[in-house]
Amino acid sequence: MAKFEIYKDKRGEFRFRLKAGNGQSILASEGYAAKSGCNNGIESVKKNSTDDARYERLESKGGSPYFNLKATNGQVIGTSEMYSTTSAMENGIASVKKNASGASIDDLS
Repeated sequence: MAKFEIYKDKRGEFRFRLKAGNGQSILASEGYAAKSGCNNGIESVKKNSTDDARYERLESKGGSPYFNLKATNGQVIGTSEMYSTTSAMENGIASVKKNASGASIDDLS
């Protein structure tokens, strides 16, 4: 079962990552000063993850495909890992679409 993990980074900011049922991280957030902001980010991912128009498909300077998930206001709410191929990236998007809305939340902070 997919889950969101909330954790604190080295700078003391709250972050979340969405992990697929196999434990692989498929989406990661920016840092939030407050846990409430982090929880709002998770709710935004759940709300926006099923809409393909919210996914921004990109390529890194090194040529690796990746994607951002954006809220309705255009703000990035999650970023994927770097993928080796475009089809692998599309599989990552499909996994977020399938898993995010029903994912549980595991607070590790």
